[in-house]
Amino acid sequence: MSTILITGGAGFIGSHVVRLFVNRYPDYRIINLDKLTYAGNLSNLRDIESAPNYRFVRMDICDFDAVLRLMQEEHVTGVIHLAAESHVDRSIKDPFTFARTNVMGTLSLLQAAKVYWESLPERYEGKRFYHISTDEVYGALEMTHPEGIEPPFTTVASSGAHHLAYGTSFFTEDLKYQPHSPYSAAKASSDHFVRAYHDTYGLPTIVTNCSNNYGPYQFPEKLIPLFINNIRHRRPLPVYGRGENVRDWLYVEDHARAIDLIFHRGTIAETYNIGGFNEWKNIDIIRLLIATTDRLLGRPEGADMDLITYVTDRAGHDLRYAIDSRKLQRELGWEPSLQFEEGIERTVRWYLDNQAWMDNVTSGDYQRYYEDMYAHR
Repeated sequence: MSTILITGGAGFIGSHVVRLFVNRYPDYRIINLDKLTYAGNLSNLRDIESAPNYRFVRMDICDFDAVLRLMQEEHVTGVIHLAAESHVDRSIKDPFTFARTNVMGTLSLLQAAKVYWESLPERYEGKRFYHISTDEVYGALEMTHPEGIEPPFTTVASSGAHHLAYGTSFFTEDLKYQPHSPYSAAKASSDHFVRAYHDTYGLPTIVTNCSNNYGPYQFPEKLIPLFINNIRHRRPLPVYGRGENVRDWLYVEDHARAIDLIFHRGTIAETYNIGGFNEWKNIDIIRLLIATTDRLLGRPEGADMDLITYVTDRAGHDLRYAIDSRKLQRELGWEPSLQFEEGIERTVRWYLDNQAWMDNVTSGDYQRYYEDMYAHR
């Protein structure tokens, strides 16, 4: 039996990956390791928490001795590492926490995997350490006007589908790292450690860099769930600058499918970029969220457009991110399954249909519950 350790599995992306692996691979044993910080919520996994091939372990990835013991006791054969501090605004206020978790936590996992797997007769055979990173490590892309055409303009992915784009350049796997925030700097450092462990020790590693994710169970400090909840309550919608920053968006279940595919079929020591070829300006996303949420709530069209409030832009705010996913499409046959408008419709419906989840998260009740529960263990 394969035993897969998934770190950060109670978080947004991690919970979707855990659910996918538990349901798709009943002959695997899935160990969900999560510290249960503010962004970790076990209610994200209520539907599979009693599955016979699933186990949750509350643990800090920085605790090397505990992580090593867990790998030895569970006979871990693969690691999918998602645990990370990920909110840029928090990293600006508290860079030390981001360095500790994202850099030292990754190093702890790498060393534990190395020590355990090297102690086995087969060593690294059949093992895999998969590290999930971000497109923010690449820095920012320019907004360009090809042949005098004002963006957005259409570009063509390898599948032949047309996508709106705001520039002619994209993040590719061989692009130089240029992180601009403490968050992206910490993730860039962790990426370097993962690659160094392959080059130095032969650890079988893979790295992926993904664009912005959206969908169910995302913690409501991030733009899309925050604004859906604010629209529901008719609260202000704070927009950095003029909302001109451009991001490439990917539905979280499409990301989970890509992780599954790369974990099983990706080439060791390779890097794969995962993106949606789906660029949107922040202000256009917000207008779409207002229109969709108002419609689903039965409000008049445009009723909440006046909630938009422009605020001072944050430090180090990159103008444009755009992922080139053609390597992943070409080598492994992956491509996103949803257009953005369809994904937003699903996402808004989910948050409106799961008000109890949102209210529990925004109130902080879930954190108090876990602290009380684990205090008595």
